[in-house]
Amino acid sequence: MGKRREGREAAIQFLFARDMQGSEKPAEPEVFWTLHSAKASTRAFAESLINGVLQHQPDIDARIAELLQNFRMERLAAVDRNVLRVATYELLHCPDVPAPVILNEAIDIAKALSAGESGSFVNGVLDKLARTLRNNEPKRPVETLSED
Repeated sequence: MGKRREGREAAIQFLFARDMQGSEKPAEPEVFWTLHSAKASTRAFAESLINGVLQHQPDIDARIAELLQNFRMERLAAVDRNVLRVATYELLHCPDVPAPVILNEAIDIAKALSAGESGSFVNGVLDKLARTLRNNEPKRPVETLSED
């Protein structure tokens, strides 16, 4: 597994834990990294995603909520909610990462960390979002989508 995948998974796990606790405690990031060992480059990537999501969370949540049909953000499974947050942050603020890579990573992580139809659900929401945010992005052949 590459450092970016590991970083995305760590970011989602951190945000999930934060979601479950209701608020961040001052020592929380250090406690998380004590329990979740990672290489410095993986940790740096994860922290950039975490900080980006937290900084832009109201906008991210609003964009996701617009796409949910007959559902509210609070009713989403916490893992799915945070997979969507990280991927939405990347779609909005990481133009150097191709949309298909973001979607594939989010779908794979949702399948690995969540249950049931999470991969399909995440795919449906992010596909709609990517079409609105990255519609003019050039399409790349699937074999060139590897990041690591």
